Amino acid sequence: MINTVRGSSTAQSFDGEAPLEPHLFLVMECAALDAGATRIRLTDIAEVRFGRGNARSTTFRDDKGARVLELAVADPQMSGKHARIFKEGTAWVLEDSGSTNGTRIDGARIGRATLTDDQVFQLGATLFLFHSELPSPRGSEEILNLKKAVPGVSTLLPEYASSMIAFARMTVSDVPILLLGESGTGKEVLARAVHGLSGRRGAFVPVNCGALPETLLESQLFGHTKGAFSGAVKDEPGFVRAAEKGTLFLDEIGDMPKTSQAALLRVLQEREVTPVGSTQAVKVDLRVVSATHREIDTLKDSGGFRADLYARLAGYTHVLVPLRDRMCDLGILLRELLSKIRPGKTTGITPELGRALMSYEWPLNVRELEQALSVAAVLATDDTVKLEHLPESLRRAFKTPRMSTPPEKSTPSRAPSTPPAAEVTDDVLKDRLIASLSAHKGNISEVARAMGRTRMQIHRWMKRWGIDPDTYR
Repeated sequence: MINTVRGSSTAQSFDGEAPLEPHLFLVMECAALDAGATRIRLTDIAEVRFGRGNARSTTFRDDKGARVLELAVADPQMSGKHARIFKEGTAWVLEDSGSTNGTRIDGARIGRATLTDDQVFQLGATLFLFHSELPSPRGSEEILNLKKAVPGVSTLLPEYASSMIAFARMTVSDVPILLLGESGTGKEVLARAVHGLSGRRGAFVPVNCGALPETLLESQLFGHTKGAFSGAVKDEPGFVRAAEKGTLFLDEIGDMPKTSQAALLRVLQEREVTPVGSTQAVKVDLRVVSATHREIDTLKDSGGFRADLYARLAGYTHVLVPLRDRMCDLGILLRELLSKIRPGKTTGITPELGRALMSYEWPLNVRELEQALSVAAVLATDDTVKLEHLPESLRRAFKTPRMSTPPEKSTPSRAPSTPPAAEVTDDVLKDRLIASLSAHKGNISEVARAMGRTRMQIHRWMKRWGIDPDTYR
């Protein structure tokens, strides 16, 4: 179940620039992943109070003119009045309310701390994620459960939800779709969703262009006639004709040799294919979805990929978000993956494992997460997966945190309110960003690591100040 709580009931649309707003995510109840995740837009909310309840619930109250949200969680390890977050100046502060099991950041018990962007904190056995500013397209609260719109995709990230709804609209057309994203982000899952939603009666035919030998690529794509070359003992239709009235998924299209690109371009332009060894063209009716993890714009500009073929493939371009930039969805993904890996079983995880999973960069994205959980599910002897069940290589990697910004120094529980630390102005932050981009030659991952921020945050800053990272490469 995916829930959302809005800070305003204003009618919303996707038009215009998305405002940057603070958000709180209940990412997962570690012992009860089926309870789902919740997103709270903190705009117009002065305080959020957390406590144990019989079921997940949200209640708004007016406290001396301030809008207060009471969030109840059915977590037996949480206290009736466990903690609160509240706005102090322009900062958000997390404060324990005298709970039994404590309020924790990075596993350490705290009494009071100023929350930083992308901050994970733990109440009982429940993990939360705070973002100080996320692009929030108006209307995205209403479209969070995307399974009905795009099978296999659910997200709490506002901007990603918005882009997925636009993507869902494109699936019912015949417009070619180009999927861009890192390895393991789920490009084939989306390609299959395109085929399923398109209503096309033919087959879904996936082709890994990077795995086909260059000498055989054209014969395997376009088919061949008997005797066309040594070993061609019979006519073969090839992948393109196999996708007749269906969908051809060209994965890793950026790795296709230029000679084959020219032949593919003709297929897309003329809607016909000529098998190797034949002079007779055959008409084809298919939908093309392509994907690559490579910087295809750079390839195109450098001549490594044909601009005219790119124009044919990129009727609509959709960018998939890497897992490290959508940690708010980790609980949703864990529930879906574990239900697939251990069908019919209710599986939970320890908070220690949950924190570790949220601290990791996941360079291979959802594919790497699924592989790690597959190993852990075999080693777990009961219904709870623990950190010790993960592969040793991952446990070592978890020692390097995803975020390097430390929380504000802990103070005793129920400490009196103190002014937030001096704020960093936009001008200072912009100068730091430019200096880091220069030092790391425009490498966004390195800049994010050096500044203790996520890549998504670095991209948001660059967009805000009109900074082009290519200038520093």
